[in-house]
Amino acid sequence: MPLESLPVLDLSTLDDGPDAAHEFREALLAATHDVGFFYLTGHGLTDDDIATAFATAERFFALPLEDKVRVEMVNSPHFRGYNRTGGELTKGRVDWREQIDIAAERAAVTDRAAPAYMRLEGPNQWPSGLPELRETFTVWEQRCAAIGARLLREWALALGSPADVFDDAFADRPSTLIKLVRYPGRREDDRAAQGVGAHKDPGVLTLLMIEPGKGGLQVEHLGGWIDAPAMPGAFVVNIGELMEFATSGYLKATTHRVVSPAPGDVRLSIPFFLNPALDSTMPVIDLPPVLAADARGVTQDPDNVISGTFGENMLKARLRAHPDVAARHHADLVDRASSGHE
Repeated sequence: MPLESLPVLDLSTLDDGPDAAHEFREALLAATHDVGFFYLTGHGLTDDDIATAFATAERFFALPLEDKVRVEMVNSPHFRGYNRTGGELTKGRVDWREQIDIAAERAAVTDRAAPAYMRLEGPNQWPSGLPELRETFTVWEQRCAAIGARLLREWALALGSPADVFDDAFADRPSTLIKLVRYPGRREDDRAAQGVGAHKDPGVLTLLMIEPGKGGLQVEHLGGWIDAPAMPGAFVVNIGELMEFATSGYLKATTHRVVSPAPGDVRLSIPFFLNPALDSTMPVIDLPPVLAADARGVTQDPDNVISGTFGENMLKARLRAHPDVAARHHADLVDRASSGHE
């Protein structure tokens, strides 16, 4: 039966004793098997924390264009930095949003023998006129990574595995990514009306904070779309293709999209993506028989073959989404892909 809204889970109930923790894991398993999305409350971030994050994002987008262009993504071989409205693609179509991508801050990999996906490792680009951007979202990354790690342990237990079954994949170098996204309103008759086109996330899990009072996110379910507007203080959580891979399809990576705001309106969002180290391989869980019987297998899409190695999934996604960066910095990979030798 189609749902009218996403399930709601309260992370703080894990601290209410074994019975409450068991109920949380059952609800977590059901939400991500049936829908792949849920709201998460009780995560520990306060209203002030959330307000600070959105206020900082607003200050970034209010910077003069020349300041934002100095940290434009096309300058970064690591796909970090600012994209003007219309600067990213989903399935070949323009996404009508302005954004900045902030990933795990690391030194660039200079070993020429390293796999191509290690080119994604590197430093961020920070606007010199807004030092609080780095301060605010370094803390946001740490807080969200801790929430994500706790969820992963609960998923592991719910799937009948040891709590630490995913730990080796993340090791000391998890691949985190924060996007600050501003969606401007569009006219209904505009061809580029999608905020973000329909897609699945390529990694493990996403913690999305939507500006209070805003809608636009839609989640595919049983052939239709569920609206997922902001819920006060709650993250929208979804799993990506690597969790589908790790569970042989028992958990569901779900297609979702963002519809552009109404004319004259604006919508901000802050998605956080928690993924394993680029060169790590997600383990395939040995599911209990009762769960294995209902595992649907990993989605087979000839245009998007899911690899257990996160770096391979992420590099493919980045090259497709940002052809300008690919052409400037990774022409050899573009040539290889176009000739059928990915």
